[in-house]
Amino acid sequence: MNNLIYPWGSVRRFNSWADRCKEKYGTRLQRISLHAGFTCPNRDGTIGIGGCTYCNNKGFSPAYCHTGLSLTQQIDAGLEFLTKRYPRANKFVAYFQAYSNTYSDLPSIKMLYNEALAHEKIMGLAIGTRPDCVDDEKLEYFAQLSAEHFFSIEYGIESCYNESLRRVNRGHTFEVSKSAIERSARLGLHTGAHIIIGLPGETRQQMLDMATILSQLPINTLKVHQLQIVKDTLMAQEYAQTPEKFDLFSPEEYSEFIINFLERLNPAISIERLVGSVPPKFNSLPLWGGIRSESFLEKVEKQMENLNTWQGRLYR
Repeated sequence: MNNLIYPWGSVRRFNSWADRCKEKYGTRLQRISLHAGFTCPNRDGTIGIGGCTYCNNKGFSPAYCHTGLSLTQQIDAGLEFLTKRYPRANKFVAYFQAYSNTYSDLPSIKMLYNEALAHEKIMGLAIGTRPDCVDDEKLEYFAQLSAEHFFSIEYGIESCYNESLRRVNRGHTFEVSKSAIERSARLGLHTGAHIIIGLPGETRQQMLDMATILSQLPINTLKVHQLQIVKDTLMAQEYAQTPEKFDLFSPEEYSEFIINFLERLNPAISIERLVGSVPPKFNSLPLWGGIRSESFLEKVEKQMENLNTWQGRLYR
């Protein structure tokens, strides 16, 4: 039996963000996804069109998350859904999830954020965005919010390699991601990052090396998920035409990979997510079969226990 206490203060084999929330707030912070009507600069023609080749936002958004409802209505619908699914949930964060949620002028952003914060059940905000959609004025405003509410900004890095970013039509470089993260951290913002494992053209060694690269960034939390081929995307078309250009993980391969990844990752970085799953109607491939995050985590932790390894074991 493992009785070790790891650097993050628990016996779990990785630094769980859910556990850190329970320590600080007494429970997990349940996110309510919102669609505030934002778009992205690689969609509207500012730097490109078509968006990221892998993106079909409908595949990652709950049914209540759409612009046919006001933000307040979306929050109410989200509360009804989540309290049925998680009866013990009692602390909620408004998660601006769809597209790039800082991609507007500051007065418009303030109006939307304030509407969410005005809801009596909302204790803070989580903002998903691109690293090229923040500036110093916005970051200063976010720092003000973070002094009064829970506030987290999550940057879509997706890859640490510029060729991969170009290939999936991101429209920014890894250097832009690094700059946005460092500026956010200097202001004391809770800063998260998101990456995709398995983008076409990357070797598995390159994917693994991202753990070392990310470990040098001042990020508080990290979301990781495997590449999925989502219906009605440019990537789905690319896969149908040239499947040999993709190196997709089976669940068994991915669990082994993610353990190797965690071993190399800075133990100070808390893990928000290690796997993703879109609804079956959006999934072009049956490879994962709708696997749930909870069961995948249980499997990974059991494997880590059998291997007697943990997050950061190989971190230098």
